[in-house]
Amino acid sequence: MKYYLYNSKANNGIRPNVPAGTELVDAVGIDYPEYLKNLNPDDEVVLVGGDGTVNYFINAVNPDEIRNNIYLLGSGTGNDFLNDIGKQPGEEVLLNPYFEKLPTVYVNGLEKLFINNMGFGIDGYCCEVADQIKKEKPQEKINYSGIAIKGLLFHFKPAHAEITVDGKKYDFDDVWIAPTMKGKFYGGGMKMAPDQDRFSGKLTVVVYHAKSKIKALKTFPSIFKGEHTSNTDMVSVFTGNEIKVRFSHSCAAQIDGETVLNVREYTAIQPE
Repeated sequence: MKYYLYNSKANNGIRPNVPAGTELVDAVGIDYPEYLKNLNPDDEVVLVGGDGTVNYFINAVNPDEIRNNIYLLGSGTGNDFLNDIGKQPGEEVLLNPYFEKLPTVYVNGLEKLFINNMGFGIDGYCCEVADQIKKEKPQEKINYSGIAIKGLLFHFKPAHAEITVDGKKYDFDDVWIAPTMKGKFYGGGMKMAPDQDRFSGKLTVVVYHAKSKIKALKTFPSIFKGEHTSNTDMVSVFTGNEIKVRFSHSCAAQIDGETVLNVREYTAIQPE
């Protein structure tokens, strides 16, 4: 049997259409380890959702112990994971190969796996503001680009950052963004790490730093095409297995789009 698991509290509770002979399951409140344990070996599960759905799943179970085929039917708003692997929303993608050797991030006492990225800086700020808008105005469409632009110009304060990659330290002033990437994309289509290969056994940290707000804003749109890395005077890229980022002041961060508040530092580790 093929089971389609969806979140009835997401997308205004819209029930997805599923093929005949399959079963639609409301995943709200489901105990994933117990649910998977009760499946037959040849049963298959389809997660209906986006990056956040996958992130929740991999942190609810032990990916190394999954015995059933798990698929993703993309229906999220960002779909950066699908973008990274060259798939489109609406396609069913087998997830099992992507569950192997997932990186772990340690932040504010949390220990979480991630499928795409650990973001820190104005990207976390955007998620924080978006969460506030969703809470106050649930029907309003979120304009992340608009939030980022306003943050760059008025609200977000860049930080001094200490970046440690496999034990080697680097210091930067006026850092706006310092995410660690498992895939190329984040933020709903931003090609932050254009050379990152999720199967390389390495992570990529991208440090976006500029003293001038105008320069930071002018270069920002080039991130969507991955062209920002050519500006080596304000974009520094490092790869490694253990990446630690420490800011001079606290700000919001995000893990696959999920907000973590009041973060000063994080450590991301990619198993070899």
